[in-house]
Amino acid sequence: MEVTVQTTHAERDEAVAGVAERSLSVRGTLIALSLSVLLSSLGTSIANVALPNLAEAFHASFQAVQWIVLAYLLAITTLIVSVGRLGDITGRRRLLLAGISLFTVASVLCSVAPTLRLLIAARALQGLGAATMMALTMTFVGETVPKAMTGRTMGLLGTMSAMGTALGPSLGGMLIAGPGWRAIFFINLPLGALTLLLAHRYLPVDRSEPQTDRTGFDLLGTMLLALTLALYALAMTIGRGHFGPFNLALLLAACFGLGLFVLAEARTTSPLIRFTVFRIPGLRASLATSVLVATVIMATMVVGPFYLSMALGLEASRVGLALSVGPLVAALTAVPAGHIADRFGSQRMTTVGLIGMAAGSFLLAMLPVTLGVPGYIAPIAVVTAGYALFQTANNTAVMTDIRPDQRGVISGMLNLSRHLGLITGASVMGAVFARGPATSDLTTAPPKAVATGLWIMFALAAVLIVVALALTTGPYRRTWRHQDPAP
Repeated sequence: MEVTVQTTHAERDEAVAGVAERSLSVRGTLIALSLSVLLSSLGTSIANVALPNLAEAFHASFQAVQWIVLAYLLAITTLIVSVGRLGDITGRRRLLLAGISLFTVASVLCSVAPTLRLLIAARALQGLGAATMMALTMTFVGETVPKAMTGRTMGLLGTMSAMGTALGPSLGGMLIAGPGWRAIFFINLPLGALTLLLAHRYLPVDRSEPQTDRTGFDLLGTMLLALTLALYALAMTIGRGHFGPFNLALLLAACFGLGLFVLAEARTTSPLIRFTVFRIPGLRASLATSVLVATVIMATMVVGPFYLSMALGLEASRVGLALSVGPLVAALTAVPAGHIADRFGSQRMTTVGLIGMAAGSFLLAMLPVTLGVPGYIAPIAVVTAGYALFQTANNTAVMTDIRPDQRGVISGMLNLSRHLGLITGASVMGAVFARGPATSDLTTAPPKAVATGLWIMFALAAVLIVVALALTTGPYRRTWRHQDPAP
């Protein structure tokens, strides 16, 4: 009897130790995944506040320093759809560890870059690592987190993404005002090393059996997409704001590349994009609206630092604080926006969010010139609150109105449409802003000329949101629920 009791106590202690170990493993996994999301979103926003300083440090034009943002976005957009499939082939843990390592090493290369071209190349490498972290963190939730914690975990990752976006401008402004612009990239070294250590320690090891049942990786489609996007961005940034014959040639080459991409995707057995989903009219409207909205949001992030520093004369730390208002508002309104969309309907709240964005864009075209910094911050808060409401409601509408077996494909399409909009905002809207001043070099333009560029750009932004509103309330959206998703 005594032996039995002792055995029972030993088994109980072993069970308690096992539960404690699993709990520690889950916590370690959550911290690793949260840091991955934080780093990738921080990399998107922290460089924007430094663009005026980088233009001055490298004696470069506005169009040239745009590529510090564009290189990062192009790399993410090219891989964001296909990196999940690549993880199936090579192993998700192995690929995520490689992505974190690449992001960390590329951040150090950014911090020591002696020329603008090398900085842009390092930012492209950083974007490749960020794409891996963005796409794969979600896939580990189902593997490592108990089902009862799935909702809370997704909410945590969403909060970390919003925190990274909100923290970037203010942290970047403080670092630029202190150690200098190189510190905004070097700060990723300790954070990246910690993330890599935790991911290596706690993420589950990849299965060793061959993945013979997996579809292949669309290398040709990935390369064609990267080339097409790069040509498109070059067409909108080369020429210091003047659209000449070379710009037209690049744009035509981008159109040709798009045609080749569509042809290649139609012939491959594992396409990046399944074009059959475009047969759904409501989905077409949602994706097009997502592109337009992301275009306007990225325009505020790229143009804002130049306007605040050159037209309003703010120093880097105050520019960072002013730019943090928008992401902070979006972070605070994201969760309430979900409850509002559930209560009043995603269709209605999508429209309300777009109306808020249109109103904020019109105000941004008028108020900053007369009211200064408050006239910029207040409309930005309106725009980003509307964006948070739109994004939540639009994604909810799309993901609940499709068949369960298509959710992975449609989720990738939403991601792609958003990043296409971000690229367009950084390139096309940046070019529109640069056309306002009566000088080829925006960095030497007088404050009134910079203010003119802001007025023109946000007037166009308001028009784009009105177009998005028309798509949302038009016949395509009304026929959404009557369509059977294409196979």
